[in-house]
Amino acid sequence: MSAEPASTDPAPADLAAIAARITCPVVLVGLMGVGKSTVGRKLASLLRRDFVDADEAIVEAAQLSIPEIFEQFGEPYFRDGERRVIARLIEEGHGVIATGGGAFVDPSTRALILERAIAVWIDADVDTLVERTARRNTRPLLKNGNPREILTRLAAERAPFYAEAPIRVVSENGPHADTARAIIEAIDQWL
Repeated sequence: MSAEPASTDPAPADLAAIAARITCPVVLVGLMGVGKSTVGRKLASLLRRDFVDADEAIVEAAQLSIPEIFEQFGEPYFRDGERRVIARLIEEGHGVIATGGGAFVDPSTRALILERAIAVWIDADVDTLVERTARRNTRPLLKNGNPREILTRLAAERAPFYAEAPIRVVSENGPHADTARAIIEAIDQWL
């Protein structure tokens, strides 16, 4: 009979102590496909906080899908609505908020997040992003062109903005729970 592997989750007392030190929302930023929503759900569960996906909140508020908003009104209109929704979510005091890939690029949205939340940049290599984004065809910015080329360009363009987040964690092709634990450790060190 084999022994159960030891859990790699931080001990409940450690998690409670870390969670108690987090007094504002944790906002996840990074390119599409890094796992902000999936990691965010796991992170919120570990911290015993609620989770909200800003893109889902935008869809609910607009009563349109994100591709429909882009098609009907364009990206500037979408970014304005995105900024307002993220401001509302932060004001409501949600525990963990996942943002869309372009949210942190907007100067007003970035300033808001940096001032009123803990910004965590989840980063990943382009191969991982291409593999993950290929699972869904709902990404407006990948509709017209080679996804690898688009993601490579976006990674280069957006990295300076994402780098303003005080915490950076790399998401690899392992379980998303590993990334969530890495975020908790990084927040603990940062605080």
